[in-house]
Amino acid sequence: MLAAMSASAPSPRPQGAACARSSGDACPGTLRLHRADDGALARVRIPGGVLTTAQAEALHEASRRLGDGDVHLTSRGNAQLRGLSQDCGPELAGLLGAAGLLPSERHERVRNIVASPLTGLDDRGLPDVRPWLTGLDRLLCRSESATALSGRFLFALDDGRGDVDALGADVTLVADGADALLRIGDSATVLRLPGAEAPRAALLAAEVFLHAARPSGAWRVKDLPDGVHATLRDRVAQRLTGATTADASRPKRAVPPPPGLVPAPTAHRHSVALAADVPLGRLAPAQWQLLTGTARRCGGELRLTPWRGVVVPGAAADRADGLLAELDAAGLITGPASPWSGVGACIGQPGCAKSLSDVRADAAAAVGPPGRLPVHWSGCERRCGHPHGEWVDVVATPGGGHRITVVRDGTRPHDPVTVPPGSPSLASAVATARTAP
Repeated sequence: MLAAMSASAPSPRPQGAACARSSGDACPGTLRLHRADDGALARVRIPGGVLTTAQAEALHEASRRLGDGDVHLTSRGNAQLRGLSQDCGPELAGLLGAAGLLPSERHERVRNIVASPLTGLDDRGLPDVRPWLTGLDRLLCRSESATALSGRFLFALDDGRGDVDALGADVTLVADGADALLRIGDSATVLRLPGAEAPRAALLAAEVFLHAARPSGAWRVKDLPDGVHATLRDRVAQRLTGATTADASRPKRAVPPPPGLVPAPTAHRHSVALAADVPLGRLAPAQWQLLTGTARRCGGELRLTPWRGVVVPGAAADRADGLLAELDAAGLITGPASPWSGVGACIGQPGCAKSLSDVRADAAAAVGPPGRLPVHWSGCERRCGHPHGEWVDVVATPGGGHRITVVRDGTRPHDPVTVPPGSPSLASAVATARTAP
């Protein structure tokens, strides 16, 4: 089905392209720590967000011994450990490597794969993309050329519900019956191919991107010059046998799993999954241990979601309400009425030197009834960890104010609302933006 394809690493010193990066890819990993104001930061890639309880325990132990004790969830279903000492690298690598979280040291920063968190768990009858997940991760870790991918390059595996297809990945696979649809960047034209070939086709697309990106030094598909971007799909199709084109527009908004009980397929009515969101993505030690213990009593697995949530599969149906109540009592979001539903924020002050405000405290002071749109609070213009699709963008401004904008289709209107420092209208302005039609 696939012809062989090799690719060279992007030029470390890109020249002449408008989208070329001025410095190397400094995206943090487990073996490359990032210096922050609250200590070193490690980002642990967790393909598909899938953790065994032993791996979850290893993350807790690493954070307890070496960091601030908390586990921080990211917008890609990964985990971050903060407050680390700069010299903890060998011990951290040993702890996580022993738990199977570092299957390849050379590939640890490129294992960026999100997958539909409820795949194979609910009653919608959609294909289970877990075989794609394990297959793609295995291929990535065996690929010499894949080591040249940026730590920001993202794969998405969607089971057909459209949730992770909307996240703006560089390479997306969407299940369509027994077939797979391969999307490169935001293209509305996809390639249809047999589902069994999907993982290898995704890796091929990444290799073709690397070859195309070499002159510009682009890290992601969206960074490529327009002319190069438009030909990527055709270059991939030339190396596929039997692939056909189809139209499939990317969903405009990602819809995360609603918190609560997840009905199981008819054949597994004796068990359900538990879904909970995490306020601002930060899990205190007791909360993480509760989740790990709950998973141990259920199916032995945790799934971290790209919306800073957690899914626990395999809960006995007659015990599920009680287990969900325990998560709720621990401060997790277990229903749609929580004021924290859909609220996100970057780390802000004091953890980030670039932040103009303690945006987590700002968000807590302004939290109110949940709205139609998610809201993300950012301490600076970088907007780290922001959602995709439609969302409310709240950015701290110099002097202590905030600028509020409704984002649609990745673009911002020209008439944002600016709230001055200390204004009592901040909460109402955010609430109004979240209910925008």
